[in-house]
Amino acid sequence: MNENKPLQIYLVGGAVRDQLLGLPVRERDWVVVGAVPEDLLNQGFKAVGRDFPVFLHPQTHEEYALARTERKTAPGYKGFVVHAAPDVSLQADLARRDLTINALAQTPTGTLIDPYGGQADIQARQLRHVSPAFVEDPVRILRVARFAARFAPLGFTIATATMDLMRGMVTSGEVDALVPERVWAETYKALSEHAPSQYFSVLRACGALARLFPELDALFGVPQPPQYHPEIDTGVHTLLVLDQAALLSNDNVVRFAALTHDLGKAATPPELWPKHHGHEQRTPPLVRRMCKRLRAPNQYMDVAEKVGRWHGIIHKALELRPATLLGMFDRLDVWRRPERLAQILLACRADAAGRPGFESTPYPQADYVAAAFSACARCSGAAWVQQGLQGRQIAQALRKQRLEALRQFKAQWQGR
Repeated sequence: MNENKPLQIYLVGGAVRDQLLGLPVRERDWVVVGAVPEDLLNQGFKAVGRDFPVFLHPQTHEEYALARTERKTAPGYKGFVVHAAPDVSLQADLARRDLTINALAQTPTGTLIDPYGGQADIQARQLRHVSPAFVEDPVRILRVARFAARFAPLGFTIATATMDLMRGMVTSGEVDALVPERVWAETYKALSEHAPSQYFSVLRACGALARLFPELDALFGVPQPPQYHPEIDTGVHTLLVLDQAALLSNDNVVRFAALTHDLGKAATPPELWPKHHGHEQRTPPLVRRMCKRLRAPNQYMDVAEKVGRWHGIIHKALELRPATLLGMFDRLDVWRRPERLAQILLACRADAAGRPGFESTPYPQADYVAAAFSACARCSGAAWVQQGLQGRQIAQALRKQRLEALRQFKAQWQGR
């Protein structure tokens, strides 16, 4: 092989799209046409692809993939045979992309290559599939929903024909071939976007929410008391809370806890609607079920369970007796993990703001609980150890000390 063989290299996908949108380029991916693996290896590239030939540039470490096509051979997103060879054209490689706005390429001199109308769809603010082959890969349902979450603030909507294909993929059962790891990976990315609620709205519109997130889907149509929830519908409230959490925090743990905080309302017997007494106790088992099915990280499940169980109590924090507040701190396990409290309070703040007309309403409960915990956290068992106390004696003495600190704190707060 000629180590100096010139390579036909094109910038592709998201980098080209984001340039046209005037957005910062997050990462740059490249396609190499007319080459074989040895051509890149001989120039110092490092092979990293498992399912198809992908290489890392020796200096920039950006990804370079050989042009390839895919042929569907079995259900699911892994049911493809990949063909990567020098005879695969750039246009053929772009044809396998999901959306036209991602099926764009650029030459090293900056010439745009747009065989499927991606630039026009960017101008029209439209998410549209490249070809009927879209239906072969169920991951594309998740990706379209995720791009909707990213680009909805820019006015993007999903083309009617594309949504029809997505609904067909749900009806045919293709969506059921998605494995939990891939669902979680796309959901994690969607939670990071500017309008994460759009991800779940799109999944619901095409029918995939009921298949992938039945606990969330069950919330829609469940009423709440209108005097507290002008939006009435619990599903609508959930998505409003999620977007409020996105405004308050970039932490996906907080956003996920906001998303799942009211799952227990779907289990309220209909004859009790619109009231939902006890929904906080019904929420944690549903959170655990969803997290275990999706194989979500334990931290997500842990914080979401705590928010689901305690958000109603935290909303009433200013009315709580010191002993009740101390008991809540014990059960939240914030002595060992104090950083958890800030996450829980952000999710509770989002819950309070996730109602029409309440978006800017003050939420002093969060400041109150945080300050109360700080007052308790200053208490130490060191003095009791020096006095010769042991084990349970230290715990009992420390509890009394914390309780007294909370009494003094509450009196000072009320006297401000």
